[in-house]
Amino acid sequence: MLNTKRNLLSVALASALALQASGAYAQSSTDDGKKKADAVELDTVTVTGIRRGIESAISVKRDATSIVEAVSAEDIGKLPDVSIAESIARLPGLAAQRVAGRAQVISVRGLSPDFATTLLNGREMVSTGDNRSVEFDQYPSELISGVTVYKTPDAGLVGQGLSGTLDMQTVRPLSYSDRVIAISGRYQKNSLGEAANVDPYGNRFNISFVDKFADDTLGLAIGYSHSDMAKQENQVGLYEPWQALGGNDWRPGVAAGTFYSDGIKALRRTGNARRDGVMATLQFRPNNAWTSTLDAFYTKAKEYDTANQLEIHLGGYNGGYDPLYLTDVVTRDGSFVSGTAHNVYPLVRGMYNHREDSIKAFGWNNEFTFGDVRVVADVSWSKAERDEINLENNLQLLPAPQLDSVKLDFAGGNFPRFTPGLDYSDYGELYLTNTIYGSGYGKTPHVDDELKGFRLAANFPAPEGFSWFSDIDVGFNYADRSKDKTQAEGNINLGAQGITSIASDLQYAPVDLGFAGAGYIPAWNVPAAVARYMVFKPTTTESYLIPKQWTVEEQIATMFLRANISTQIGSIPVRGNIGIQGQRVDQSSQSNYWDGSQPAGSQVIPIDEGSKYFKFLPSLNLAFELPAENTVRFALARQAARPRVDEMRASMEFGMDTGQGKPGASGGNPHLKPWLANAVDLSWEKYFGNKAYIAAAVFYKDLKTYIYTEKRDGYDFTSQVVEWLKIPANEAQLQAPAQMTGTYTAPFNGSGGSLRGAELTASLPLDLFADALRGFGVVASASFNDSNIHIPPDPGTTSSVGNDPIMLPGLSKRVYNFTAYYENDGFEVRLNQRKRSDFIGEIGNFNGNRTLRYVKGENVLDAQLGYSFGNGTMFSGLSLFLQASNLTNSKYETYAGSKDRPLETVEWGRSYQIGVNYKF
Repeated sequence: MLNTKRNLLSVALASALALQASGAYAQSSTDDGKKKADAVELDTVTVTGIRRGIESAISVKRDATSIVEAVSAEDIGKLPDVSIAESIARLPGLAAQRVAGRAQVISVRGLSPDFATTLLNGREMVSTGDNRSVEFDQYPSELISGVTVYKTPDAGLVGQGLSGTLDMQTVRPLSYSDRVIAISGRYQKNSLGEAANVDPYGNRFNISFVDKFADDTLGLAIGYSHSDMAKQENQVGLYEPWQALGGNDWRPGVAAGTFYSDGIKALRRTGNARRDGVMATLQFRPNNAWTSTLDAFYTKAKEYDTANQLEIHLGGYNGGYDPLYLTDVVTRDGSFVSGTAHNVYPLVRGMYNHREDSIKAFGWNNEFTFGDVRVVADVSWSKAERDEINLENNLQLLPAPQLDSVKLDFAGGNFPRFTPGLDYSDYGELYLTNTIYGSGYGKTPHVDDELKGFRLAANFPAPEGFSWFSDIDVGFNYADRSKDKTQAEGNINLGAQGITSIASDLQYAPVDLGFAGAGYIPAWNVPAAVARYMVFKPTTTESYLIPKQWTVEEQIATMFLRANISTQIGSIPVRGNIGIQGQRVDQSSQSNYWDGSQPAGSQVIPIDEGSKYFKFLPSLNLAFELPAENTVRFALARQAARPRVDEMRASMEFGMDTGQGKPGASGGNPHLKPWLANAVDLSWEKYFGNKAYIAAAVFYKDLKTYIYTEKRDGYDFTSQVVEWLKIPANEAQLQAPAQMTGTYTAPFNGSGGSLRGAELTASLPLDLFADALRGFGVVASASFNDSNIHIPPDPGTTSSVGNDPIMLPGLSKRVYNFTAYYENDGFEVRLNQRKRSDFIGEIGNFNGNRTLRYVKGENVLDAQLGYSFGNGTMFSGLSLFLQASNLTNSKYETYAGSKDRPLETVEWGRSYQIGVNYKF
């Protein structure tokens, strides 16, 4: 038994660090009043610091009727994480994918972020991305009091996901007994140091205020958070895909059958990310019969970065100059490892990205009590907007061609390396010109996502004769969502002055690509260079851009009935719920397709399609309260997840095969049905009051349907063919009668498969075992996932994941979290490690499309040291801390099929913070 315990403690969880209210609560559907009452009691705990947050989270988990995980605030104004994503990523069964060095999207139980739904105070949230998955790094941790992750749904949980539902909560001021004012500030440094036009320093500041007025009938909570962080990145990337060279491939010096990449680039990215967030809650409770709560949440994020890059095409594409050949070639296991490429024409590229995001959310909740009946009415509105500017311009050595010989080494280690023979550090020798990649390209994407909702629910005692049930919930929710995307693009061409170097007043300090073996290259002000020397006129009217503009609309009416169980089987108390949820969905999408055979002015053909359907989602949750504080939970449910928004677009690229008279197209599918699964969960939890617990859980999901991108024949193109035939010249080209059905490459609902997993968790203060260990503790978890679902490759595309079926995106077969801490007499020490095995991640490529890539498992280690001055001292309420993130400098690495074929190796460095919190 002793060895078993030690093994359990050696696997990982997460120390719960959400910031604000010690009154965190788990708000489910219509449990508002009862849960809020429980939340008030959480404020009375006497523990502080790390233990306070842990014990509050344990209380939420223990009292829930569903299988949940939770993070709760240590104290108002005190959380080390930059966003709530880092806190969530430490929970059992959850894992984060990093973007720009920050945890951004969350996978629950081995499923991609698309399968989870995110709520704020029980209301579904919009997203600034192209889809539904929330980018959590836009939510300041200081403005969130807690997060509850529902792994099993109940009928009253509106907006539930298939893998899980993440409900972020803000504070409820009437739960506080005293006024609270908290201020926090911190200063940060990145280990990659200064480069180009930015320094490696950053700062964060937040202030929170909570108070009650009018004889405690009116409560107000306001929070403001500001962060200003440097963006630092070193990256080496190889072209995708790695492919086996055939006998006709022309790479002299490389044997046929060798896996080979057609290019390599190294870049240094620097920039700045600023984010301001505001949270406000106004509560009014004039009596016990009415509580009115008004919530407002707002974040505004602005970030920019400049990437300076040296790039070499290794496939002979060098503008038609002397052909490329390779010498000293070394291969390993059939893949190219090293050699020297001759007659290449390297490119120096400057890239600039500016992005602005905003999220606004308002909610008004009113709870009325009429005797034994409680009625809740809730209205909400949220909107997200994203604006981007992406620019690039390209320089080469002149006079052309300045062909080079470059040493290549992809053998592994820190970064793949390449060493050119020529010098690319002198900006005066590099010219804006019409290179082999053109002179430049730019994009200006814009996304709007708006969601309006209304909920009406009632809770009343169970009728006589239903002795198993304590009360019943019935309700209705209506959600109206609209998401729009436009993306103007275009070439950035040379201006009237023609070929030119970039003047010294636009130059930054050169950047060092020594990490890739490439030496120094110039860095310059890309947007200023575009404005001075180039012409950029983005458009949405080019034929290839027409399908990139789309709107998706959804109206979802949800009705639910839930009976809450409170009974006893023999001597065993049983609680939980059983119920059913019905969803009526009306979805549609508007877009266009381009028909070049039509006369000018009539080539853009509108598309407006959609579908309606109804789904029933039954659920059962049971919690058996066994002796000695043991709880066994059992859950059954049918779960659903809405399709990706971009896959529901009506966009289409249409054409006719005149030889066969057969139409064909590729695009989205506004008729998609949701992912559906039948799920069963079983867990055992052993509690030691609210101080500690250990748990083991297993789950099984039978996915009845999955969404695949497939090439399907028999698709009805009647409306498109009729338009095409209106032009006599088109009909004259037909060599066979026109058909109305053809091949469509798009997302379709297909058969599913199974997903299964096991989770082990322990949260233990070590003084449970020996008084000498007082103050020490661990929080740990291990998750193991597997699936028999395999995703076929997108037809007609070339991807780094190859041509064979792949495992589920987002699924890491092993996820570990481990936190060790010490807290005593004001001193706090915390060490956290989160680790996940390899998985298939989703990134956006330059075309703005979704790309799947194998991602190497990562191991991220964070540490914090702090001291809080005790009550009665002259510094009472003051705490100091020192924090280090990503101590192991864990990189983000992707590869093509096998790890000897690298794609991206990205280093974000370590970050160090020193900070102060003051509460009074």
